[in-house]
This record gives sequence, C-alpha cells and structure tokens, in this order.
Amino acid sequence: MCGRYAATKDPAALIEEFAAVDLTEGRARVDHNVAPTKNVVTVVQRHPRDAEGLVLEDEPAERSLRVMRWGLVPFWAKDPSVGSRMINTRSETAREKPAFKRALASRRCLVPADGWFEWRRTGKEKEPFYMTDPAGSSIAFGGIWESWRPKDSSDAEPLITFSIITTDAAGQLTDVHHRMPLIVPRDHWDGWLDPDRDDVDGLMVPTPPDIVESLELRPVSSLVNNVRNNGPELLARVEAPVQPLDDGLFERP
Repeated sequence: MCGRYAATKDPAALIEEFAAVDLTEGRARVDHNVAPTKNVVTVVQRHPRDAEGLVLEDEPAERSLRVMRWGLVPFWAKDPSVGSRMINTRSETAREKPAFKRALASRRCLVPADGWFEWRRTGKEKEPFYMTDPAGSSIAFGGIWESWRPKDSSDAEPLITFSIITTDAAGQLTDVHHRMPLIVPRDHWDGWLDPDRDDVDGLMVPTPPDIVESLELRPVSSLVNNVRNNGPELLARVEAPVQPLDDGLFERP
C-alpha cells in the first residue's frame, strides 16, 4: 500500500536523474507529505503529435516530466471523484480490472519519490515510518495514468490522473506493513515507460531484494498523520514512544 509519500526534488534535479524534458509548466511543488488528490510530478514517455493532435508513431517517443493528480480516473468514469478510491492499483489484478488494464498496457508512468510513509500497527497504536534511500537517490514507483474529460464537453481540458502499483511487501518491509509500492529499478525504466510495449508480464516483476534491503526504515513523528502538516520535520528520525492515534486522522486505502 502507498497512501502518503514525499517528493521534494525540483524539476531541474529530476530532469537530470530521469533524462527527461520539463513539461510541468511551473506547476511542480516541493511536498513533504504528498496525499491523494494532490497534483505531483510524474515521468512519462510519449510519441509526439502533429498540429491536429494525431500521434506520430513513427517519431521516437520523448521522455518528459508531467504534473498529474494522484487518484486514477478511468476514461469511462461518469464522475472524477472516483479517483480518490483508486490511488493504488494491485499488481495481482491490474491486468484484468477494467479500470486499470488499458492504462497498464500503454499508459505507464514513473512516480519519483524521496520515500514513502507507512504505519505499523501494534494493538491499538500506529507508528509511522518513512522508507527512503539513504543515498538520496529518487525511488521510482511504477504507476499508470489516464486522461479523462466530461462526456458532455469534449473541448474541456483533460484531467490527467495516475495510480501507484502496489505489491506484497518483501524483506524488511514486512515488519512495517503487508503491502508496498512497486519500485522500478533504474535498468527497467526504459521498458516500463515504453509506450509501444504491451508485454506487461515482463514488467510486473517484484522489486529486487537488494533494493528492498538497501532502504532505511526510519521512525518519524506522528505529525505526518495530518495532511495539513508539510515540512522537512516530517522526514526527521524520532525515537519517541509510539502514540495512540485516532483512526480518523488518515485513511488507509
């Protein structure tokens, strides 16, 4: 599961790290507490279009940074509010579910993150942890995206949304939670982003054990439970005892 993460790198840093061009149009924001329905930076690879909007499939695909809203809205949805319930996509069923299978086949993205938050439950208590690369490299979550417009307004600006692929937790992460985001290793980025590759079976592979074991599992403050809190203090290690939390403070999708 992934219901909260941090994304603090500016487009200039992500351009270099992901070898992409910046199409965020000034909309990228530093966010230490990314929550569902927020607009965040993703990485996509698409063929260019001509002046009439037709895809030029013979032209090489271009990798770019784009701002999307977290929470997938399928193209056939009647109401975009459905996206709040589709922030995560289970890898085990993504190939068959109508809401996800078309996007998985041709609209995959990477979601750059500094790390993500998870809560370990012990009895009635929940302890927040922050999973991050201690070397400071971005973690690339595997994602899928869609474009949605109201049925009665074909001229409206499209709503571009995404969902993060999740898998069973592995290795040390099982000590915190039973689910985790699918982390795409750097040498698989090209294949994951390739818009012409529909062999998803070869892409939906577990996160390599060496990546899982290299992550730092950092206990952090319960300040992260409230989406209104947003600052570097949310990422700081704490050694304070676990505090009981009200279930209403955050949602566990």
